[in-house]
Amino acid sequence: MTALLEQLVQLAVNGLITGSILALTGVGASLVFGIQRVANFAHGDYLTIGAYVALIVNIGFHQNLIVAALCGMLATALFAVVAHFGLFRPLRARGTIAVSLITVGLGLVIRDSIFLVAGSQVRAYAVSQSDVIQIGFVRLSPGQTVAIAVALVVAPATTLFLARTRLGKSMRAVADNRDLAAVAGIDVERIAVYVWILAGGLAGLGGVMLALGQGAFDPNLGVAPLFLIFTTVVLGGIGSAFGALAAGLALGLAMEMSTWSGLFGGVDSRYKPVLAFLVLILLLLYRPQGLFGRARVL
Repeated sequence: MTALLEQLVQLAVNGLITGSILALTGVGASLVFGIQRVANFAHGDYLTIGAYVALIVNIGFHQNLIVAALCGMLATALFAVVAHFGLFRPLRARGTIAVSLITVGLGLVIRDSIFLVAGSQVRAYAVSQSDVIQIGFVRLSPGQTVAIAVALVVAPATTLFLARTRLGKSMRAVADNRDLAAVAGIDVERIAVYVWILAGGLAGLGGVMLALGQGAFDPNLGVAPLFLIFTTVVLGGIGSAFGALAAGLALGLAMEMSTWSGLFGGVDSRYKPVLAFLVLILLLLYRPQGLFGRARVL
């Protein structure tokens, strides 16, 4: 029983890390669709940009992980704004489907560019991944410890920003009803720029957290979590920032804890994404508007 309890706590901590990454990246993706009506399939590659910029700062310029993560966030936010003005905004009149398809190409361009510049080698930050930090009976790598510390600070800060600040409230208002927000005097176009900054910054931070949690990464870093990010967006309710936060944490915990041996032997860890896929299918069948949102058409 003790061994099962220890495993459960360990999986809960792992789920907190995974869920925090999905929650933070899902907030940006959800708000972008709610305000811009863009299903950004390059969002996963935004994580890769943040991870590699942080790697350059950490390894190339010998800066600590905090400085590296901030640089990764800023670079990704800047890229998101440039893509907004240079690509998405001029093509907005082409329609939602066309723009969303363009984001697929953008993701490929980002990934291939990183492959060309950085190569296909597996990279890692200047953190010893062989060390083990013991907290009670929970075992964590230094990278996982940093990721948890970041999650415990950034997730509540993001929640407070969206709930308490005027800008955060405006973002949620525009995502909920763009036309009504415009009538109420909110500058929708200006809010859209801020949303891209927020989405890019959180994606960059999510990429650093993901890379730290994995310990090693390559230019395909953002490919695997993309489906999970969009599952988070749909699960929380498209356009619902708080829904994405809650759904990301819930999905991360559910996937990790589904492997618990005390749960009928647990699910093989290889099939954790399958669980997310089943959740998405059931949700689309029985509650297409998500747990916290209204029905929308992609």
